[in-house]
Amino acid sequence: MQLSRRRTLTLMGAGAVATTLPLGPGTMDAAAAEDPYEPLLARAAEQLTGGEVDPDDPDVAAALAALDKQAADWWQKLDRSAGRTALWSDLAPASDPGMFGQSYTRLRTLATAWATPGTSLTDDSTVRDALLDALRFLHTSGYNDARSESGNWWFWEIGAPRALLDTCVLLRAHLPADDRAAYLKTVAKFVPDADRRTNSPTLAETGANRADKAVIVALRGLLAGAPDVVALARDGLSDVRDNGKNSLFQYVTSGDGFYEDGSFVQHSSVAYTGTYGGVLLGSAGQLIALLADSQWSVTDPAVKVLYEAVERSFVPVLFDGVMMDALRGRAISRERARDHTDGAATASYILQLADGAPQSYADRWRSTVKGWILRNRDTPYLRLVGVPALARAKALLADTAVRPAERLTGHHVFADMDRVVHRRPGWSCALSLSSKRIAAYEAGNGENLHGWYTGDGMTYLYDGDDLDAFGDGFWPTVNPYRLPGTTVDTRTRADLGTAPGTDTFRPKNAVAGGAVLASRYGAAAMELIADGSTLRAKKAWFFLDNAVVALGSGITASDGRAVETVVENRNLHADGAPLLTVDDRPQPGDPGWSARLTDARWAHLEGTGGYVFPAGGPLRALREERTGAWRSLNTGADTGGSTTPVTRRYATLWFDHGPSPASASYTYVLLPGATAAATAAWSRSTPVRVLTNSATVQAVESPRLGLLAAHFWAAGSTDGLHADGPGTVLVRRRDDGITVAVSDPGRTGTTLSVELPFPVRHVVRADDTVSVTPGRRPVLTVRVGGSRGHTHTAELA
Repeated sequence: MQLSRRRTLTLMGAGAVATTLPLGPGTMDAAAAEDPYEPLLARAAEQLTGGEVDPDDPDVAAALAALDKQAADWWQKLDRSAGRTALWSDLAPASDPGMFGQSYTRLRTLATAWATPGTSLTDDSTVRDALLDALRFLHTSGYNDARSESGNWWFWEIGAPRALLDTCVLLRAHLPADDRAAYLKTVAKFVPDADRRTNSPTLAETGANRADKAVIVALRGLLAGAPDVVALARDGLSDVRDNGKNSLFQYVTSGDGFYEDGSFVQHSSVAYTGTYGGVLLGSAGQLIALLADSQWSVTDPAVKVLYEAVERSFVPVLFDGVMMDALRGRAISRERARDHTDGAATASYILQLADGAPQSYADRWRSTVKGWILRNRDTPYLRLVGVPALARAKALLADTAVRPAERLTGHHVFADMDRVVHRRPGWSCALSLSSKRIAAYEAGNGENLHGWYTGDGMTYLYDGDDLDAFGDGFWPTVNPYRLPGTTVDTRTRADLGTAPGTDTFRPKNAVAGGAVLASRYGAAAMELIADGSTLRAKKAWFFLDNAVVALGSGITASDGRAVETVVENRNLHADGAPLLTVDDRPQPGDPGWSARLTDARWAHLEGTGGYVFPAGGPLRALREERTGAWRSLNTGADTGGSTTPVTRRYATLWFDHGPSPASASYTYVLLPGATAAATAAWSRSTPVRVLTNSATVQAVESPRLGLLAAHFWAAGSTDGLHADGPGTVLVRRRDDGITVAVSDPGRTGTTLSVELPFPVRHVVRADDTVSVTPGRRPVLTVRVGGSRGHTHTAELA
């Protein structure tokens, strides 16, 4: 899929963010008895324009102005001459799929502005006639049923037909019958159903692609007055054709779709909740709303999987409405679709789905979204969405019965997509891992050219006081060789994804993931087997109430190049100069300052938090001002960035392991939001002890919490805790009992035996995969085989 997974135009009101409330039972009966299609087409049009709105409302007026500005600009640049070869000079020739695909998208924006009250193009007959003529031109010159697919399939089967049919819906009262028939015939050729890839008929559509195609087929059926086609669209959501094999309303255990642990995968191996997952949620939700209370209503009881996905899959990876970049794949390189934009789109889709969902779900979702909207003042939601989404959001904000939810807290291990998210009241930390199962990155069609290390343990720290750390020009300006949390060989890399099509890179390591204890604490690990380098490392992270402890061991390479582990590379924005303090000594704040901190014990960056180094250096520090352009990351036909220079300041801390290190290691602690005084006190008191940091075991202990956490790379012991093979173990001993969590993130074992260092009298509760032998040195035998790296738990006394 290529085009508007980037929902910028959609959110500006030029695309299909559904906002229409499903009509109550019986309200469509009279109209439907006469014409079952027009009421639904009117609903589809309202999904595009927002229907009746108050143009005097400041937020609505701002959204109308934004829509009008874009539409007016394209209207002025539209070539209406008789001998034209393209509708816009920058989208020539019109025969090229990327060019006609984007041309249809612009026509949809023009048609939306024409059909929406309050713009300079509203009901303008000249605009209407020009749109009708432009559709004929594109049909003749580019997209018609006499052609065969070439280039990117997505333009033929999703991008162009969706924008074309949306435009036809808006112009339907003025669209000549012959034109309508010709356009529908073309769409029928390239999108006959939602089930198969037309240019590869043996390939079944899954996930977001299936959802998008189902909407296209439904619109085609409604415009054609073909009941069997509308039914085909509805049945595509549930995959009736293949007995539910690729249903969107199911939990999968491999490949594309939603997993019970909250993971969402697309393209077989990419963690894609933030883009493709959002598109699936939006398109499936739109179709459910579009067909509600009609003879084609979606009645599959398994639709509850989509409802459950809101809180399992989406809510944990949105921080105050910002979609975490660890879940956005190659979309991180899109200038016009940053984390705030994808987050706002997902929030809109959740509110859309809430209109038709059972109240028990909808009430919680509205409360959650209201909290996001009210807390995000850096990039307000109401400025990101267009007219179609505003009415619902404004009603939500005005409803005093809906109380805004506090930030979600807890620890989430998405084992099926190699992602970990740790959430506390003031901050969140996301961990992007990869393995032979889940790709380290996806690139292609000119996108994500510098995504080399985004899946190598990149650590995203989200702070409630700065929601723009990754959204404010981060990707075009950050040093892509120094992403926070990664251990890298400093070799020069070539751009990725410059050829047509998309591709992924899956490393050779098996271990990536971890375990969660009591939904609050966690441990994770990843074996690093670097791409194109001899670099190897054992990396582990331990997530506590106010700290993240990161350990690295066995860092070895033989290529003669320097190897680095990046503690932090913080975006200070265009002119930020927060104070950096190291061991009570303020450091210079000017860009260009650098230092070797041979025995630093702690550091503090004002506005971000603290960093503790229990084992000391060698640590390097740098302040720099970096300039880049989005075009250097993305040259895509429809998503390519601008060449406009972007400059941001950075504060960077890293360990320099030197060239060709042999069994090097590192230890550092992140204290998000901590003051300098609290960081210094933490360093002195060491409330968390590093027990072991070897190539066999990496482990920490928090006596205050009664917590012992370890990742075993092989059979071993630490502080009396023993495991007979590889796995992740967390044990918490309190006065009220003992809780144990175990996982096998490498998925290599059948059983894992864990011996505890203190007595157990009896078992209070245990998963059916856990057997316990109580006694002075109790043993838990955990059947980890087939559990796909998920956590097994027991409660003991």
